[in-house]
Amino acid sequence: MPDLRSPQAPPAPPPLPPPRSAADLFGDPVDSYPPWLNPTAFVDQEFDPESYISDLRTFVPFETLRSELQSHLSSLQRELVDLINRDYSDFVSLSTKLIDIDASVVRMRAPLLDIKEKILAFRGAVDASLSALKSRLKQRADANQTREVLELLLDTFHVVSKVEKLIKELPSIPVDWSNGYVNSASKDHLSNGISLQHIENSTSLRETQSMLLERIASEMNRLKFYITHAQNMPFIENMEKRIQSASLLVDTSLGHCFVDALEHRDANAIYNCLRAYAAIDNTRNAEEIFRSTVVAPFVEKIFDDSSGTGGESADELVQDYKIIKQYIEDDCKFLLDISTRENSGLHVFSFVANSILKEVLSAIQKRKPGAFSPGRPKEFLKNYKSSLDFLAHLEGYYRTRSSVAKFRAEAVYIEFMKQWNIGVYFTLRFQEIAGTLDSSLVVASLLPVESSSSDLKNSQALLLKQSITLLECLSSCWQDDVLVISCADKFLRLTLQLLSRYSNWLLTGLAARKSKSTGSSAGSEWAISAAADDFIYIIHDLHYLVNEVSGNYLGHVLGLLKSCSSEVLDLVKQSILQGGNSLKDLLPHIMSSISDTLVEKSVEDLRQLKGITATYRMTNKPLPTRHSPYVSGVLRPIKTFLEGERATAYLTEHIKNDLLQRTAFEITGHYNELATDLVTVARKTESSLQKIRLGAQRRAGASSDVSDHNVSDTDKICMQLFLDIQEYGRNLASLGVEAANIPAYRSLWQCVAPPDRQNSISF
Repeated sequence: MPDLRSPQAPPAPPPLPPPRSAADLFGDPVDSYPPWLNPTAFVDQEFDPESYISDLRTFVPFETLRSELQSHLSSLQRELVDLINRDYSDFVSLSTKLIDIDASVVRMRAPLLDIKEKILAFRGAVDASLSALKSRLKQRADANQTREVLELLLDTFHVVSKVEKLIKELPSIPVDWSNGYVNSASKDHLSNGISLQHIENSTSLRETQSMLLERIASEMNRLKFYITHAQNMPFIENMEKRIQSASLLVDTSLGHCFVDALEHRDANAIYNCLRAYAAIDNTRNAEEIFRSTVVAPFVEKIFDDSSGTGGESADELVQDYKIIKQYIEDDCKFLLDISTRENSGLHVFSFVANSILKEVLSAIQKRKPGAFSPGRPKEFLKNYKSSLDFLAHLEGYYRTRSSVAKFRAEAVYIEFMKQWNIGVYFTLRFQEIAGTLDSSLVVASLLPVESSSSDLKNSQALLLKQSITLLECLSSCWQDDVLVISCADKFLRLTLQLLSRYSNWLLTGLAARKSKSTGSSAGSEWAISAAADDFIYIIHDLHYLVNEVSGNYLGHVLGLLKSCSSEVLDLVKQSILQGGNSLKDLLPHIMSSISDTLVEKSVEDLRQLKGITATYRMTNKPLPTRHSPYVSGVLRPIKTFLEGERATAYLTEHIKNDLLQRTAFEITGHYNELATDLVTVARKTESSLQKIRLGAQRRAGASSDVSDHNVSDTDKICMQLFLDIQEYGRNLASLGVEAANIPAYRSLWQCVAPPDRQNSISF
């Protein structure tokens, strides 16, 4: 290209020096960017401003982002100016080089327009071809669909015709099966696919007809498939009567053949008939025929015979089930074996549920409805358990767990189980057992078991009728003629409620005895009138009940529930042991009640201690030399109790020692309180009298020296008390109690002992 520049053009300026590095004195860039702003991302081919800004705004404020972007824009503008200044000569000469651009554009536009027209024309041709192709493909699809429908209709017509033709051959087989074989005159009628080789080989007519019916059933199954895929078509609707008529004839003929095969127990014919029923999906009809033909007659006969016996056992089912089991083994097992044969395809039948169990349930409801009534719990439970045993026997005819699960899911099985109202049965048993215990606990007194004196040493039995009733009720909950395993949780709860009821009965009575008022608590009168010896019976019975509940009784319950998981057994064990511990926790309360009774009697004798003051106050009696008579009676109640016949026979040494220690401590405490009050009052009284005497002597001018070397009344009283507590200590020692170990006794000794004997307790 020729040089178009003017010859007068000034020379090009010298090149500018490279721009100074944008860094300060320390080497850091002046226009540095924050870490989150990457300018190189802006020149990326796939850069999206909206997504870029939305990502940054999650952790950068909008104002900061806008400020940084504006700063970057200013930096780009400065860089652009620097580039223009550096290459200014090239920038200025750019416009002089763009000469005749319009002409070049016109020359280039013509071929481009030509190419565009060709492309549009080719595109139109392709669209037209594509449209024609789609139209023809649609026509082809419609034709194929029409052909398929036509073939379906033709197949349906052929199948209907074939079924009708096969059905017409059925009456040609003689109805009389007594000869068992086809004669030669019948061979001409069996020409539609059924070989006569079977007949020539002594194949029975029954089996031959069953084979023909099986083939018809398979064709009916095909027909059902075709009709399902060709619904609402006029051709099918016109053939509906023919199809219904054929179905009715097939069902009737198949039913007659199946009944005849059952009567003659023809295994091959039965097998073919069942396959035919399975093919047409009419298992219920086969089950109903077997129920009415085979099961119903012998079940009706059994219940007619048992109902005619009358009496209380008229509603019992045990014997009926026994006979039914034998009949099933004799008359039904042959069919059950055929229907449960492996790989036979006959698993769809449930003759056990829908034939046998259904007929048995119907017979019970009609002939023995009282068998389902829980109003007589014993008979009801007997019938219920025998029914469960009968169901288990029926389940034995199934060979797999899945088939057993299917049997239990049958509607007739569920209906059979609904007849047994176990909830009402448990309610009646609950009222019976709990009512028995309540009746024994509402009496006004304890009821010891009558026994001779020789039986008193027998501590291996309960002594109170209330306790015996409790144990009998507890045992009743888990007896074979009461317990229903499916309600084991309810009977366990009843067991714990019985233990709680007995415990509350004792606690309520003890509380009423302590307050000396029965109040509104019924059944607590026994505790008010009970003597201390009567509580020995309770202590003995509590020990016996705790040992029995936590031992043999618990083992019996766990043995009945051994089929449960270990977690369930652990919970049952803990709950029963907790119930036994609740009885054991009553022992301290009983001991406390006995102790309170004995202490109350002893305190009555201790009240005579107040007479010591009257004996020595304002009298000239000398110092006492022996203990008071009342001391001998203080410990007499506890001694009499422990040496009594009941305590000797039924209380252990540990319990007797515990009672002795508890009672001795409480009696000594009361003794200390009364004696301390007595000495305190005596000393106060003596101090007051001494002051009165001193005042009288001063007024009379007598000498103030009143020390006449006589022993005071308080000293006499203390000496008497000292002699008494020595005797009391000796009495305690004779019972086996160390008086020095009782804090109240030591305090009493310090109060009344002479000064020279304060530090040593001896008697």
